[in-house]
Amino acid sequence: MQIEIKASKREGQGTGASRRLRRAGSVPGVVYGAGKEAVPVQFDHKALFLQFRHEAFHASILTLDLEGNKEQVLLRDYQLHPVRNTIQHIDFQRVSATEKIHVKVPFHFINEDVAPGVKLGGGLVGHILTEADVSCLPKDLPEFIEVDLANLEVGHSIHLSEIQVPAGVEFVQLAHGNDAAVASIAKPRGGSAADEAEDAAPAAEAPATEPAAE
Repeated sequence: MQIEIKASKREGQGTGASRRLRRAGSVPGVVYGAGKEAVPVQFDHKALFLQFRHEAFHASILTLDLEGNKEQVLLRDYQLHPVRNTIQHIDFQRVSATEKIHVKVPFHFINEDVAPGVKLGGGLVGHILTEADVSCLPKDLPEFIEVDLANLEVGHSIHLSEIQVPAGVEFVQLAHGNDAAVASIAKPRGGSAADEAEDAAPAAEAPATEPAAE
Protein backbone atom coordinates (compact mmCIF):
# COMPACT_ATOMS: atom_id res chain seq x y z
CA MET A 1 0.00 0.00 0.00
CA GLN A 2 1.68 3.19 -1.20
CA ILE A 3 0.48 6.31 0.59
CA GLU A 4 1.10 9.77 -0.86
CA ILE A 5 0.47 12.99 1.03
CA LYS A 6 0.52 16.52 -0.34
CA ALA A 7 2.11 19.45 1.49
CA SER A 8 3.03 23.05 0.86
CA LYS A 9 5.73 25.19 2.43
CA ARG A 10 4.73 27.06 5.56
CA GLU A 11 5.74 30.70 5.81
CA GLY A 12 4.54 31.76 9.25
CA GLN A 13 6.35 30.55 12.37
CA GLY A 14 5.37 30.48 16.03
CA THR A 15 2.31 29.62 18.09
CA GLY A 16 0.11 32.35 16.66
CA ALA A 17 0.78 31.37 13.07
CA SER A 18 0.12 27.70 13.83
CA ARG A 19 -3.15 28.58 15.54
CA ARG A 20 -4.28 30.54 12.48
CA LEU A 21 -3.41 27.59 10.23
CA ARG A 22 -5.50 25.21 12.33
CA ARG A 23 -8.46 27.55 12.30
CA ALA A 24 -8.20 27.59 8.49
CA GLY A 25 -8.32 23.76 8.35
CA SER A 26 -4.57 23.14 7.94
CA VAL A 27 -2.00 21.23 9.97
CA PRO A 28 1.47 22.68 10.64
CA GLY A 29 4.38 20.29 10.37
CA VAL A 30 8.05 19.87 9.57
CA VAL A 31 10.13 17.62 7.30
CA TYR A 32 13.74 16.94 8.27
CA GLY A 33 16.61 14.47 7.93
CA ALA A 34 18.80 12.86 5.25
CA GLY A 35 21.38 15.62 5.65
CA LYS A 36 19.02 18.29 4.34
CA GLU A 37 17.62 21.40 5.93
CA ALA A 38 14.42 21.10 7.96
CA VAL A 39 11.46 22.58 6.08
CA PRO A 40 8.30 23.92 7.79
CA VAL A 41 5.26 22.58 5.92
CA GLN A 42 1.49 22.53 6.11
CA PHE A 43 -1.18 20.00 5.16
CA ASP A 44 -4.89 20.05 4.50
CA HIS A 45 -6.31 18.51 7.69
CA LYS A 46 -9.17 16.62 6.07
CA ALA A 47 -6.97 14.96 3.43
CA LEU A 48 -4.20 14.20 5.94
CA PHE A 49 -6.56 12.73 8.54
CA LEU A 50 -8.08 10.34 5.98
CA GLN A 51 -4.59 8.86 5.49
CA PHE A 52 -3.63 9.14 9.16
CA ARG A 53 -6.42 6.75 10.14
CA HIS A 54 -4.79 3.86 8.23
CA GLU A 55 -2.48 1.59 10.22
CA ALA A 56 0.00 1.61 7.32
CA PHE A 57 0.41 5.40 7.64
CA HIS A 58 2.21 4.86 10.96
CA ALA A 59 4.59 2.09 9.85
CA SER A 60 5.29 2.56 6.15
CA ILE A 61 7.49 4.59 3.87
CA LEU A 62 5.29 7.46 2.69
CA THR A 63 5.63 9.63 -0.39
CA LEU A 64 5.56 13.31 0.48
CA ASP A 65 4.65 15.59 -2.43
CA LEU A 66 5.96 19.00 -1.43
CA GLU A 67 4.78 21.35 -4.17
CA GLY A 68 5.71 18.84 -6.88
CA ASN A 69 8.95 17.64 -5.26
CA LYS A 70 8.46 14.05 -4.04
CA GLU A 71 10.46 12.52 -1.19
CA GLN A 72 10.29 9.31 0.81
CA VAL A 73 9.48 9.97 4.46
CA LEU A 74 8.46 8.31 7.72
CA LEU A 75 6.00 9.62 10.29
CA ARG A 76 8.08 10.47 13.35
CA ASP A 77 5.86 12.48 15.70
CA TYR A 78 2.43 14.06 15.98
CA GLN A 79 0.21 15.76 18.52
CA LEU A 80 -3.55 15.25 18.73
CA HIS A 81 -6.05 17.62 20.31
CA PRO A 82 -7.14 15.98 23.61
CA VAL A 83 -10.84 16.63 23.02
CA ARG A 84 -11.48 17.08 19.30
CA ASN A 85 -8.96 14.38 18.24
CA THR A 86 -7.67 16.60 15.43
CA ILE A 87 -4.01 16.62 14.38
CA GLN A 88 -2.30 19.66 15.91
CA HIS A 89 1.22 19.17 14.54
CA ILE A 90 3.04 16.47 12.60
CA ASP A 91 6.70 15.64 11.87
CA PHE A 92 8.16 13.56 9.05
CA GLN A 93 11.71 12.30 8.58
CA ARG A 94 13.25 11.86 5.14
CA VAL A 95 14.70 8.43 4.50
CA SER A 96 17.68 7.34 2.46
CA ALA A 97 17.49 4.15 0.42
CA THR A 98 20.95 3.12 1.65
CA GLU A 99 20.54 3.81 5.38
CA LYS A 100 18.79 1.50 7.86
CA ILE A 101 15.80 2.89 9.71
CA HIS A 102 14.27 2.09 13.11
CA VAL A 103 10.48 1.89 13.00
CA LYS A 104 7.73 0.53 15.26
CA VAL A 105 5.82 -2.11 13.30
CA PRO A 106 2.46 -3.53 14.51
CA PHE A 107 1.86 -7.21 15.18
CA HIS A 108 -1.07 -9.03 13.56
CA PHE A 109 -2.00 -12.11 15.62
CA ILE A 110 -3.35 -15.10 13.70
CA ASN A 111 -4.74 -18.57 14.57
CA GLU A 112 -5.70 -17.60 18.11
CA ASP A 113 -8.93 -19.63 17.91
CA VAL A 114 -7.14 -22.84 16.89
CA ALA A 115 -4.26 -22.59 19.37
CA PRO A 116 -4.22 -25.74 21.58
CA GLY A 117 -4.15 -23.56 24.67
CA VAL A 118 -7.43 -21.98 23.62
CA LYS A 119 -9.24 -24.76 21.76
CA LEU A 120 -8.29 -27.61 24.11
CA GLY A 121 -7.17 -25.86 27.28
CA GLY A 122 -9.82 -23.14 27.47
CA GLY A 123 -7.08 -20.56 27.95
CA LEU A 124 -7.15 -16.84 27.26
CA VAL A 125 -4.72 -15.15 24.87
CA GLY A 126 -2.86 -12.16 26.26
CA HIS A 127 -1.13 -9.71 23.91
CA ILE A 128 1.95 -8.59 25.81
CA LEU A 129 3.31 -6.51 22.92
CA THR A 130 1.22 -5.06 20.08
CA GLU A 131 4.21 -3.65 18.16
CA ALA A 132 7.99 -3.79 18.16
CA ASP A 133 10.97 -1.75 16.93
CA VAL A 134 12.56 -3.16 13.81
CA SER A 135 15.70 -2.21 11.94
CA CYS A 136 15.91 -2.53 8.16
CA LEU A 137 16.49 -0.70 4.90
CA PRO A 138 13.46 1.30 3.72
CA LYS A 139 12.76 -1.15 0.86
CA ASP A 140 12.44 -4.03 3.35
CA LEU A 141 10.07 -2.35 5.82
CA PRO A 142 6.94 -4.49 6.39
CA GLU A 143 3.57 -2.86 7.12
CA PHE A 144 3.00 -5.43 9.87
CA ILE A 145 4.45 -8.68 11.21
CA GLU A 146 2.32 -11.78 11.68
CA VAL A 147 2.47 -13.67 14.97
CA ASP A 148 1.20 -17.23 14.47
CA LEU A 149 -0.26 -18.71 17.66
CA ALA A 150 -1.31 -22.03 16.07
CA ASN A 151 0.96 -24.13 18.33
CA LEU A 152 0.76 -22.17 21.59
CA GLU A 153 -0.20 -24.13 24.72
CA VAL A 154 -1.70 -22.97 28.02
CA GLY A 155 0.95 -21.43 30.26
CA HIS A 156 3.33 -20.82 27.37
CA SER A 157 4.48 -17.64 25.63
CA ILE A 158 5.78 -16.84 22.17
CA HIS A 159 8.93 -14.70 22.08
CA LEU A 160 10.51 -12.41 19.51
CA SER A 161 13.04 -15.08 18.53
CA GLU A 162 10.19 -17.43 17.52
CA ILE A 163 8.54 -14.94 15.13
CA GLN A 164 9.37 -15.12 11.45
CA VAL A 165 10.31 -11.75 9.97
CA PRO A 166 10.94 -10.82 6.31
CA ALA A 167 14.47 -10.96 4.92
CA GLY A 168 16.55 -7.95 5.90
CA VAL A 169 14.43 -7.16 8.96
CA GLU A 170 15.51 -7.63 12.58
CA PHE A 171 13.99 -6.83 15.96
CA VAL A 172 15.97 -4.13 17.74
CA GLN A 173 15.29 -5.64 21.18
CA LEU A 174 16.49 -9.07 20.04
CA ALA A 175 19.67 -7.56 18.61
CA HIS A 176 20.33 -6.14 22.09
CA GLY A 177 19.81 -9.50 23.76
CA ASN A 178 16.22 -8.95 24.94
CA ASP A 179 14.07 -11.85 23.74
CA ALA A 180 10.82 -10.33 24.98
CA ALA A 181 7.55 -12.27 25.22
CA VAL A 182 4.96 -11.11 22.67
CA ALA A 183 1.88 -13.17 23.57
CA SER A 184 0.88 -15.86 26.02
CA ILE A 185 -2.05 -18.12 26.83
CA ALA A 186 -3.11 -18.13 30.46
CA LYS A 187 -5.48 -20.52 32.21
CA PRO A 188 -8.71 -18.64 33.00
CA ARG A 189 -9.39 -17.77 36.61
CA GLY A 190 -11.00 -20.71 38.37
CA GLY A 191 -9.57 -23.09 35.75
CA SER A 192 -11.55 -24.84 33.06
CA ALA A 193 -15.20 -25.84 33.31
CA ALA A 194 -14.15 -29.41 34.10
CA ASP A 195 -11.93 -28.22 36.96
CA GLU A 196 -14.75 -26.09 38.33
CA ALA A 197 -17.11 -29.08 38.23
CA GLU A 198 -14.59 -31.19 40.17
CA ASP A 199 -14.11 -28.45 42.73
CA ALA A 200 -17.87 -28.03 43.13
CA ALA A 201 -18.59 -31.74 43.81
CA PRO A 202 -16.77 -32.04 47.19
CA ALA A 203 -18.24 -28.71 48.22
CA ALA A 204 -21.76 -30.02 47.62
CA GLU A 205 -21.09 -33.13 49.68
CA ALA A 206 -19.42 -31.30 52.54
CA PRO A 207 -22.56 -30.26 54.49
CA ALA A 208 -23.69 -33.91 54.80
CA THR A 209 -20.49 -34.87 56.67
CA GLU A 210 -20.46 -31.92 59.04
CA PRO A 211 -22.09 -32.31 62.45
CA ALA A 212 -25.38 -30.48 62.89
CA ALA A 213 -25.17 -27.25 64.80
CA GLU A 214 -26.48 -27.40 68.39
